Amino acid sequence: MSESGGMVAWEMRFRAARVSLPDWAEDAPDRALFVSNATGTYELYAWDRATGEQRQVTDRPNGTTDGVLSPDGEWIWWFDDTDGDEFGVWRRQAFAGGTSGARDEAAAPGLAPSYPAGLALGRDGRTAVVGRSTDEDGTTLHLVRTGEDPVEIYRHRESAGVGDLSHDGSLLAIEHTEHGDAMHSALRVLRPDGTAVAELDDTKGGTVELGLEVLGFAPVDGDTRLLIGHQRRGRWEPLVWDVATGEETDLALELPGDVAAEWYPDGSALLVSHSFEARSELFRYDFAERALTELSTPPGTVSGATARPDGSVEYLWSSAAEPPAVRSTTGRVVLDPPGMKAPASVPVEDVWVEGPGGRVHALVQRPAGASGPLPTVFDIHGGPTWHDSDAFAAAPAAWVDHGYAVVRVNYRGSTGYGREWTDALKHRVGLIELEDIAAVREWAVSSGLADPGRLVLTGGSWGGYLTLLGLGVQPELWTVGIAAVPVADYVTAYHDEMEALKAMDRTLLGGTPEEVPERFEASSPLTYVDAVKAPVYISAGVNDPRCPIRQIENYVDRLAARGAVHEVYRYDAGHGSLVVDERIKQVRLELEFAARHVGGGA
Repeated sequence: MSESGGMVAWEMRFRAARVSLPDWAEDAPDRALFVSNATGTYELYAWDRATGEQRQVTDRPNGTTDGVLSPDGEWIWWFDDTDGDEFGVWRRQAFAGGTSGARDEAAAPGLAPSYPAGLALGRDGRTAVVGRSTDEDGTTLHLVRTGEDPVEIYRHRESAGVGDLSHDGSLLAIEHTEHGDAMHSALRVLRPDGTAVAELDDTKGGTVELGLEVLGFAPVDGDTRLLIGHQRRGRWEPLVWDVATGEETDLALELPGDVAAEWYPDGSALLVSHSFEARSELFRYDFAERALTELSTPPGTVSGATARPDGSVEYLWSSAAEPPAVRSTTGRVVLDPPGMKAPASVPVEDVWVEGPGGRVHALVQRPAGASGPLPTVFDIHGGPTWHDSDAFAAAPAAWVDHGYAVVRVNYRGSTGYGREWTDALKHRVGLIELEDIAAVREWAVSSGLADPGRLVLTGGSWGGYLTLLGLGVQPELWTVGIAAVPVADYVTAYHDEMEALKAMDRTLLGGTPEEVPERFEASSPLTYVDAVKAPVYISAGVNDPRCPIRQIENYVDRLAARGAVHEVYRYDAGHGSLVVDERIKQVRLELEFAARHVGGGA
């Protein structure tokens, strides 16, 4: 593809009309809420499915994606922060809208700004449980009722979050990490006054700690069954816990990989989502028959799914080659936004490489008809508790358009390959992931795919962190480094980041920078900055609470002090941008930087 043709194609993928999987009101299923980039900025939209009317709900310079529709369908709650800093308050707007400029009101008057820690809305239209996180208070949960002052019902220094309210509003399930392990939550069920009803904790009684997560109460009045996720067999699986009797029903679905689930609207069955080796599929589990039935979906990735009252299932699907679409098991496309359609890309190839901790799964894309060795981009995912999958992604497709092969590595720490793989990072944070990436790099070069003199290491967030760390720890392996919103100085990042991430870092590294300084030093890109040989490009959001700007400036100052080749792009947002033009600008700058320093391919 020519450069001009490539530029057109990759920009079109970012500008193409996109929507999220619509969320619908439990008691008013024709009322729905979704996210769209129709205006060039990702915002919330209300959708009356009975009439077909769609209405933009939010309109902010840096976009809005955090919104919840109340069960009665009357209210849309959305989180209002400042320029992407994730610190703010909940506001609400009537589903039907109102006079422009007078639509929004404070949803929880009396609660000061904070980082969000979950939200659950009651079916009565006037009750909510709001989770808050601040550096000063840790986590607090509050019962909020219209016309009344908020009531604090939970407080702890460690991270916690709102799980779900029961159908009748009499029970609240929460996840907490009072034991100090932010990677493995325990569960507690409370009355609305904060009184504890039941506890479930898989983190006790041995050296192996397991996590639990809230998946939701049964959608039936008086039903005390809570659907949860557990790791007792080394992967995520669903289990039904009756919080009134204590009875646990292990579904034992015998599916490889991670399994999640949610209730069908009548509580008689579960919609099961199965993720295995970078792809996913859907099933229905019927309680009466104890039977699992596969639902037909195309090969690729289901990014979200929901069961409708008529028994159909709607899901957001894509593959690396095919752009996302909201589909239904009825065979129709649920929501097809007007506007530009995204051009297709190329499919992924699966590669398995023997690494120091076991077989590493990598996904490879290469320009159609191209033969190696090629300039190659190692695009490293964030998280770290995440994984790359056979799903459509505009940024890797842009690299392919410009003549690069793209390799994405599901290193140790990634989800979808079992608990031991995900939990392997402790104490040697960053260094373990780089071992796996280096093993895949060796395969890419020895197989003839990659030109060893034209290798780009890149990623965002945790992927940006691994990029900077890799450039210093493995300086001979990489030609160019491109890091977006990275951790660059781990100690300063810890002190400046949001409270929930402090808890995660204490879990990963075994303490604070003051308690385990040698581990923070070994895992910090700043420690190795003077060994960096490759040109470095960094982009950073000046309001980022996850990878704050000060620690990035510390790293950049060290590069500048020794005259290292580097460029920095700072933008007025948080941990990434929801503005399409801004995202296109960032990718263009990355492509241009690589073209200048790699040569060819672009």
